[in-house]
Amino acid sequence: MSNEEFLDEEYPVLILVDEEGVEHQFEVLAEMEIEDNTYRVLVPVFEDDEEVEEEDIEIVILKVVLDKEGNEFLSDIEEDEEWEMVADAWQELVEKEDL
Repeated sequence: MSNEEFLDEEYPVLILVDEEGVEHQFEVLAEMEIEDNTYRVLVPVFEDDEEVEEEDIEIVILKVVLDKEGNEFLSDIEEDEEWEMVADAWQELVEKEDL
């Protein structure tokens, strides 16, 4: 898939706020269910005038966590073993779907 095709596809957009209160837009490339947990694969949204090389695009994978009230939050994956499992599943999906 070329960089242009990748950037032209429509994906849902999430706005995440970092520790400093700065908002960042991400497109949701995939949602994966693994061992009773949900993970979202995100890619940053770039402005139309930003020139970005495909190899410079950094994928972010976050775990979906629910609080006591059932509100959804995205969390970093803390455990190395869990990270490897999710990264491997994403790689398999990429190869299978030719993303």
